Amino acid sequence: MNDVSTKLSTIRKIGFLTLDEYTMIAVSSAIEVLRMANRLSGQTHYSWTIITTDGLPVPSSNGMSYADAATYDATGDLDMVLVCGGTNVANFVNDKVVNLLRRIARDGVVLGGLCTGTFALVKSGLLDGYKCTIHWENMAGLREFHSRVKFQEELFVIDRDRMTCTGGIAPIDMMLALVRSSFGKTLVAEISNQFILERVRDGYDRQHIPLAARLGFNHGALVDIAALMEANFEEPLSAVELASLAGLSLRQVQRMFQETLHTTPTKYYLQLRLRRARELLLQSQMSITQISVSCGFQSTCHFSKSYRALYGRTPRSERAPQKSEQDFKTTASLRRDTSRARLPSI
Repeated sequence: MNDVSTKLSTIRKIGFLTLDEYTMIAVSSAIEVLRMANRLSGQTHYSWTIITTDGLPVPSSNGMSYADAATYDATGDLDMVLVCGGTNVANFVNDKVVNLLRRIARDGVVLGGLCTGTFALVKSGLLDGYKCTIHWENMAGLREFHSRVKFQEELFVIDRDRMTCTGGIAPIDMMLALVRSSFGKTLVAEISNQFILERVRDGYDRQHIPLAARLGFNHGALVDIAALMEANFEEPLSAVELASLAGLSLRQVQRMFQETLHTTPTKYYLQLRLRRARELLLQSQMSITQISVSCGFQSTCHFSKSYRALYGRTPRSERAPQKSEQDFKTTASLRRDTSRARLPSI
């Protein structure tokens, strides 16, 4: 077990530092994983506390709030604090928040961010030299002004004593990774089965960032070409055809991709098709041959080589963990039928 895994496996007491207008779904999703881990294991492995700077509840973006809240000092020793933000997070990261986060870091507590909570860690200088992620709406602006932070486009990122994730239900995946570090795949599979999750997403999964959001409104032609690519996976268009449909020369299109995306149209198109292939591998029952054809590859051999070059694994091995997880779900279901039949449903 490496140092990172060892650190994660010791986390039991977690504080959720909620900033005004935090996203309720992100916080609730994270807490529910911990609750279900306790319930299914029959032991109180995890405990959690809602924290605010003054100990008083703050409203979430939907107007609701958790009734109970505490100050950091009142929580006792915590293993991890996750900062929880929302749409207007920049309005609520003040000196009081920054000073508190720096103090928590000095105490040796693992720090993380849910949704836009990462923003507070960035502004506190606590992610300098770290890999992290944040909701795509906030990523471009932060990247421009915080070059020492290594922003990633994944759903969640764990780097040493920092854990960050995007919004929505992505905290489920990050917290399942936390549970897995201590209790393995079996409990994770049981939790996902209870939550009706088709699969548990991992560190290879990226949040989908619309190209228009990534580039802004000054790259309409490039966005249009990308849209043409996404509409033509099974029979990919050539670079010449894409340029013609966009009313541009091939040279103009090539220069546009190189200057803006630092790649060629062909390589960008290939990445789009491989990303779609990965979605089909993990979320459908289509055969590898069918996926290869639907994503525009002339042979399964070409598909496999291209896939491995991007993701570091073959399409066949990509599906292996999913099958294994299904076996765990089946085993967990049988065990619940025999030894936990009297437990109420969630």
